[in-house]
Amino acid sequence: MSTATREGVDDDVWSAIGDPTRRRILDLLLAEGGGTATTLSARLPVTRQAVAKHLGVLDRVRLVRASPEGRERRYRVDEEQLARAAAQLASVGAAWDARLQRIKGIAEAIQRGREDRDDESDGGGR
Repeated sequence: MSTATREGVDDDVWSAIGDPTRRRILDLLLAEGGGTATTLSARLPVTRQAVAKHLGVLDRVRLVRASPEGRERRYRVDEEQLARAAAQLASVGAAWDARLQRIKGIAEAIQRGREDRDDESDGGGR
């Protein structure tokens, strides 16, 4: 079902969260404590059927949980799974911050080397 990269990030979860409509659905569910495809579609610029499909994707990656409510299903955010996703994002962010710091250090060392060579060539020609 889900695939994880070597950094432990669940690709399926991030693919699901990557869609702006699904992020908006998660926002609405969090703000309102839950909702059905019908109640959510009233707040979104997409059809009830489209919302139901988006909810299905979110349900497959366990970001939401559904329970029967009359003829519909009421969805709520699985806060534990969302917390795991947030922790994964923080971990990836920290790893990239460290990589970028190393790249910055390398770039600064290269720049210093160029400046030193320029200084030497300026001083040697006088």
